[in-house]
Amino acid sequence: MKEIFLAGGCFWGVQRYYDQIAGVIGTQVGYANGRTVGPTYEDVCRGDSDFAETVWVRYDENKISLEDILTLFFRIIDPTARDRQGNDVGTQYRTGIYYVDPADEFKIRSYIAAIQPNYPRKIVTEIERLRNYYTAEAYHQHYLEKNPGGYCHIKKEDFQYAGTYTPV
Repeated sequence: MKEIFLAGGCFWGVQRYYDQIAGVIGTQVGYANGRTVGPTYEDVCRGDSDFAETVWVRYDENKISLEDILTLFFRIIDPTARDRQGNDVGTQYRTGIYYVDPADEFKIRSYIAAIQPNYPRKIVTEIERLRNYYTAEAYHQHYLEKNPGGYCHIKKEDFQYAGTYTPV
């Protein structure tokens, strides 16, 4: 099993999206790479804790590769937008890829270098080692499953695509 932490705007939609992907074993929403200990949602929303809303993705590398995980991620984010995704604005909504396996850093940076020519502006998605992570409150976990009409910046067709994606 491998793991990667992905910040792609509001974590509700990113979690729901990855929960549908074959090879993903589990997800959890939380807060990553901030400056305080034990942040709450209110702390993160104030914008001074430096945490990003993040999804912890655990996956079976024999069924889905890190490159597939990243390909799917870049389908649902605007990696050229700083501190915003959809209608969500603030540092907690920045995009980021936080790795725990040092070998993943090279793969991530190579992947981004390869896709940069597809974007008219510079990709500003953070690539950092995971420094810290705190689980979000229980009501945030699998929020869109419990509240199907809840707000999400991810398009419905991307959710449909995720449900049919077959890793190569």
